[in-house]
Amino acid sequence: MPYRKYLLFLLLITALNSNNVHAQTASTTIAVSATVLTDCVVTALPLVFGNYSSGSSNDATNTITVTCTIGTPYNIGLDAGVGAGATVTTRKLTSGSDTLDYILYQDASRTIILGETIGADTISVASAGAIDAHTVYGRIPSGQNVPAGVYTDTVTVTVTY
Repeated sequence: MPYRKYLLFLLLITALNSNNVHAQTASTTIAVSATVLTDCVVTALPLVFGNYSSGSSNDATNTITVTCTIGTPYNIGLDAGVGAGATVTTRKLTSGSDTLDYILYQDASRTIILGETIGADTISVASAGAIDAHTVYGRIPSGQNVPAGVYTDTVTVTVTY
């Protein structure tokens, strides 16, 4: 009989241990977040007037492309350029010490100057989050008698947001 009691005791211990041998778990959560920053990216194509003759004005256009975070209001401004004595109302292409006046506009009819003063002469936009293309309209007025040469200028585009 002691053998049976021992065997019964082992079976009981095994049964009890088999119920207690199961996987334990613990869990927690991970907080996940991101901050979307207000941001804008701007690019501009060259504005090329081509050949100029003093007998007629010369018009050209270029495109400024702006992509901002959705809903970001922004302003596009253009400075006077690097030509000596230039202003946003009369910019200067230069060839050595010679200058050729030109004007940059916001509209196709070339009546609204494009400058750099927010609220006065910049382009104001509320971004839809897509690529926004803005045309700049340039004009070299007729009647400028200047020496032959290649005339250049560099205008800085500033997007304020």
